Formats: sequence, structure tokens, C-alpha cells
Amino acid sequence: MRVVAKFGGTSLGSGDRINRAADSIAAAVEAGHEIAVVASAMGNTTDDLLEDIEFDADDRDRAEIVSMGERTSVRMLKAALASRGIEAMFVEPGSDAWPVITNDLGEVDVEETQRRATALADDLDGVVPVVTGFLAQNHDGEITTLGRGGSDTTAVMLGRYMEADEVVIVTDVEGVMTGDPHVVEGARNVGRITVDELRNLSFRGAEVVAPSALSYKDGNLDVRVVHYQHGDLLTGGTLIEGQFQNLIDMEDEPLACLTVAGRAIRNSPGILAELSQALRDADINIDAVASGMDSITFYVGESRAEEAENLLHAKVVDDQTLSSITVDDDVAVIRVTGGELPNRPGVILDIVQPISEAGINIHDVITSATSVAIFVAWDDREETLEIVQGEF
Repeated sequence: MRVVAKFGGTSLGSGDRINRAADSIAAAVEAGHEIAVVASAMGNTTDDLLEDIEFDADDRDRAEIVSMGERTSVRMLKAALASRGIEAMFVEPGSDAWPVITNDLGEVDVEETQRRATALADDLDGVVPVVTGFLAQNHDGEITTLGRGGSDTTAVMLGRYMEADEVVIVTDVEGVMTGDPHVVEGARNVGRITVDELRNLSFRGAEVVAPSALSYKDGNLDVRVVHYQHGDLLTGGTLIEGQFQNLIDMEDEPLACLTVAGRAIRNSPGILAELSQALRDADINIDAVASGMDSITFYVGESRAEEAENLLHAKVVDDQTLSSITVDDDVAVIRVTGGELPNRPGVILDIVQPISEAGINIHDVITSATSVAIFVAWDDREETLEIVQGEF
């Protein structure tokens, strides 16, 4: 099996942890697997170097300085592997074998990076390359970086371009957990999670795998997250499944928009739960929810709108904080889903502006980390869909 193993800063934060890392790599090699390694800077080295730049350094000098953390890590890890009888070489920007190339805009040159990664993969049978994570090199040989979480990006990118079977992210967590173990009791490891689920969690604070890295994952590449104390690169942790699908989807049936108004409704604990429960008890599916200071809007299938209106009206009558309910029929929803959406500045404007310029009124825009839903009148749905497809 061909594996790209990425060791985060915490997993290389001391001599003992470097030994642990080297032991796990050596065991995998001795078991007959082809291993390439991506190493982050040890501990908090990168942050410490950045804090010490108390002068006006240009981007090139800054990149050269912060690269020293990763450059040190690969030398330490290569030496630890050599002491175990494993033939290894460190690979850093400037090396003949260096794989990650960027263009003049700082974007990854996919064609050249893929060519170099393939060449690196051809030598895995005889040697373990230990590659600096986070760093890149432009066509002029200058150091560039891949941004925050760049070592994860290096690992998944190389895993894909080297045609690896699996990328293993070795870090200081057990994998993806059901909740923050520092906050909630009984948090446990999630054995499997989809890339879309993890991407949403990552953009909402879960620091497991950098969101930018996940965009390089395809359906043929497994990505797993394991704790550095586990000691086995080939088992355990959380398996990340699937790949991002860039989709534009339109609901086949019209929706109804039910809006409940109330005084300072967002400051009334339990109101959203009570209203949602009334619909749930009647087995009415909620397609989407939007809330404001003084209102909550539910989108449900138009065929159940009258029933839903009566159920919510009963709640309005019983609760003095609620004042009225109104219904708007014949609503369409077009959804844009894609792993690249969070990395595209101005994406909401790119969607909304051409729809507005076409004279189409937008009922609502509801977003998540990886999707945007646009609600318009049913009669405007085909034109809206055509506009959105033209933009994406």
C-alpha cells in the first residue's frame, strides 16, 4: 500500500514524539508499504518565528524565515529514520526532488506539481522522502507558502498526485469526535465521516483537517486522522470518505413560506423548538429555516402548507410572545453546493447580483459552509437556474 503520512507540529513537538513518529514510519516500511512523509514545523516554531519578525519584512524574506521550522523538522525526522536503518531523504524547496510548484499568483501549478509528484512517487520503493509541509516554490525558485493549514494541504495534494492509497494525518486528537472532549462529557471518536460533513465542521471551528486540504481529496483517496500516541499509521482514527460534489440543484416541487412573527422572538428560549416540534409531530418535513429579530420562517412542501399553517397558528394563539402567521405559496429553491465555495471571496454577490440585475426578486438566501440556497418565486425558477448555472 502507498501511504502519505503527515505529522503535525504537536506530533513532532519533542524528541520523544519524533521517536514515536519514526517508529511508526519504520514499522510501516518494514511491513512492505511505500511511505512518503510530510512534516510540519516542530511544536509552535512557525508562530514563534512570526512573532519574532518585529521589522518590516517583505513576503519573500518572511517566507524564507518561517520555512526554517519545517526545514528543521524534516532533518530531525530523516535522521531518526536513518538511526533505525530506514533509507530516507529530506525534501525541501530548492531540492531537485521538490514537488510543490506555484505560479506568479501564488496558486498551485497543478500540471508541474503533478509531474514532479509522480517522479517522487517512482522512487518510493527504495527510499522514504520526508517533505516539508506548508511550503512551496515558484518557477523562479523563490519560497512561497500554502497558507494556514498548509501542511495538511501538502499531504492530501501529494497523496492525490502520487496516486497514494491513503493519506494519514497524525495529530494530537483521536480523530473526529462527537463533540469537544474539553467541554462535553462522553465525547467519542467518529469512525467514519463524509468529506462534506467534515468541511462544514472545519469552517465552523473544528480543527481536525484544514478545509483547504479537503478540496484535493478525490473518491479514490482515503484520508484518515489518527492520534500520534496510537503508533500505527495503518489503523484507527477517523476515516474521511467521499469527495466534494459541485452541484446546482432545483427542487422539483414548489414550497410554501410560513413566517411566524413575534416580539423579540430570538430572545425567547425554546420558541424555535416548539414551532418545529409541532410540524414534526405531524410528519411535515422542514426544507429550510430562516430567522430574524422578530420572525421565524419555515419552508415546507406546498402540498402540506395549509396543515402547517393551522398547526403553527395554534402555537401563535397559545403563546403571547407570538403575534401572527402569514403564508406565501409558489416558492422555488435553487441550491449551489461545492467544496470551493468557502474559498471564493464574494461568492454570495456572484450569485445574487446577476439575479437582481435580471429583475428577479429573491425571497431568501440561506447559507452554510459549503452551500447557498436561493429562494425565488416559482415562475422565476427556470430563469434563476439558468443564471446560476452560467455563473458556476
